[in-house]
Amino acid sequence: MLKKLAIIAIALIIVMTGGYLFINSKVTQYLQQPLVIQDAQVITIPSGANINRALSILQKHQWIHTSFSERFVRRVRPDLVNIKAGTYQLTPKMSLTDALQVFNSGKEHQFAITFVEGSRFSEWRQILDNTPYLKHTIKDESEADIAKSLNIEHDKLEGLFLAETYHFTAGESDLDILRRAHKKLMAYLDSEWQKKNKDLPLKSPYEALILASIIEKETAIESERERIASVFVNRLNKHMRLQTDPTVIYGMGDHYQGNIRRQDLRHKTPYNTYVIYGLPPTPIAMVGKNAVNAALHPEDSDYLYFVASGNGGHVFSKTLNEHNRAVRAYLRYLRSHK
Repeated sequence: MLKKLAIIAIALIIVMTGGYLFINSKVTQYLQQPLVIQDAQVITIPSGANINRALSILQKHQWIHTSFSERFVRRVRPDLVNIKAGTYQLTPKMSLTDALQVFNSGKEHQFAITFVEGSRFSEWRQILDNTPYLKHTIKDESEADIAKSLNIEHDKLEGLFLAETYHFTAGESDLDILRRAHKKLMAYLDSEWQKKNKDLPLKSPYEALILASIIEKETAIESERERIASVFVNRLNKHMRLQTDPTVIYGMGDHYQGNIRRQDLRHKTPYNTYVIYGLPPTPIAMVGKNAVNAALHPEDSDYLYFVASGNGGHVFSKTLNEHNRAVRAYLRYLRSHK
């Protein structure tokens, strides 16, 4: 009798072991299947989702094949069932195991949003409004309301955010991005202000920001920024008007249609540096770190003028006669390339 029971027990053990090995093999095979995607895909796992819900979402997108084995994943691979809510990116070379490991890690996909140097706050608002996976909270807010939410003392927000690329996870708000961009700019500006060149005609970091914004709009050539800055610093020191077109354009607002007329240069606005002395009241664009550096560390030069050369750069002059010759040369270049 005992012998028969032993034989039965052994048989049961063999059957159970065989069954376990079979199930284990099928689950492993199921988890090793590659995701059926051609390009990187973004997927959101909702709050409260478990392993079954995660698999269901993948099946709904037709990114994995179904199998009876999926009901055994929890028992065979308990290390894969701690699913965390979030928005993740899946790539074509991933297996189902890889996808589940991503969901278990909680490391959400980092989206990127880029603001270019020289852009305006109005452009930033459009970019933020059109960026997916970002929580939109400022669409109907005035500039003054946004400034208040960010604890910024200026009602006009032009130039008060650092132009560069920012990363965010799904659900962060547009206000979060602006807050980070403002803090990053202020930290950098304050740091560089402490190391600025001596005897600059700038009374505050905000004035440095205004100058940096003008430099940003005048040239995109890295090697020219410090020389451009020196021209404006020299003119400020000599109490000369800055006479820079980007400030005129900014002051024209929606009236600017692509060209500046003679009457526009004579029309007085707070930003028309052909009419006013000194800096305009606010920055005219968003800046990057290089423009801030140029404003606070200009080249040591005697240049007072510059004009476009026609090949993307500028010709710099120390006297009005030299400048007039450079202007005539530029006009000849324009006529010859019509």
